[in-house]
Amino acid sequence: MFGAIYVLAMAGDDNATPTALLRREHELILEIAGAVSRMLADGDNEPLDYDALGSCITFFRLYADACHHGKEEDLLFPALAANGLPEQGGPVAVMLEEHEQGRTLVRAMVASLAGAQAGEASADVNLRNAAAGFVELITAHIAKEDNILFEMADNLLAGQACEDLCAAYGKLSEERFEGHSKQDLVSIAGKILDRS
Repeated sequence: MFGAIYVLAMAGDDNATPTALLRREHELILEIAGAVSRMLADGDNEPLDYDALGSCITFFRLYADACHHGKEEDLLFPALAANGLPEQGGPVAVMLEEHEQGRTLVRAMVASLAGAQAGEASADVNLRNAAAGFVELITAHIAKEDNILFEMADNLLAGQACEDLCAAYGKLSEERFEGHSKQDLVSIAGKILDRS
């Protein structure tokens, strides 16, 4: 149910600015981060829903990182550098560092999930800590991108530069991520949100 509603709600002019699509993707990433926060809060009184958390981890690995961060790292950041915003030092360097921190936390979640499902207390603690750390990181990261870096991008990239960038986003979004289309990943998000 959510998946179809979300696709309709997210429909918009992704070419309006160089960051319109990325901002829309941020909204879904924040929704799933919120679902993880609710799972962790509920898990204080009862066992975590490991299957749902596993779906969240898949979403973070493939949608948030491979698809979304892929657009930023392979397309947006180089376009910003070509238009005078240095990649070394400044906001782009901070965003790249935070992407790596996020990957580390997601890898920690992946490494702990099976043990936690098997009842290992230390794996459960590690999973909870990594998940909470990731939610905190991604929430702050998106706020910085939306309110600082993306504002700069919208001012720097216009006309043909914007059109070229948006066309490249579209091509990257058509790729498959470990066999999943972008729409498959949106559907995974919908199922997560329907459960939370």
